[in-house]
Amino acid sequence: MPSNRAFAATTVAVGLLALAHAALTWPPAAVLAFFAGGAAVAFVAEAVVVRLGWLDHHVGREVLGVPVYVLFGWTGVVYVAFRAALLVADGWPAVALAAALATGYDALVDHRGVADGRWTYTDDLPGPRFRGVPWWNFAGWFAISALTAGLATVAL
Repeated sequence: MPSNRAFAATTVAVGLLALAHAALTWPPAAVLAFFAGGAAVAFVAEAVVVRLGWLDHHVGREVLGVPVYVLFGWTGVVYVAFRAALLVADGWPAVALAAALATGYDALVDHRGVADGRWTYTDDLPGPRFRGVPWWNFAGWFAISALTAGLATVAL
């Protein structure tokens, strides 16, 4: 298990590499919509979940309970998923596919963050959990990923 500092640094690096790639391949309006808009959407959603007491983070500097590194992770993962989706679809079908890919990625890795003590789900909401991760987390990943990719789609 990498240290919390290495984990956060790697997450930020993924987001910065995604941003650099987008800046080289997309129009500036799409880059701004995707990365600034996507980070804002992710921040608000994460802050709401933290404020509701459903999630506690244990790594990194926080603003309103949201670690800054998380915003890089969100946008980096969704960017990779969206670019992959754009290889097989265009427009809104690519948005839906990107949301599914990003959510699938989260289903594969989120439980590791819990097991490694990087965050804790503290909700008592009814419903299924997958590997200890509540259903609403995956619903949130899908919605936020779709909205983020949708912001870029409008600008592309």
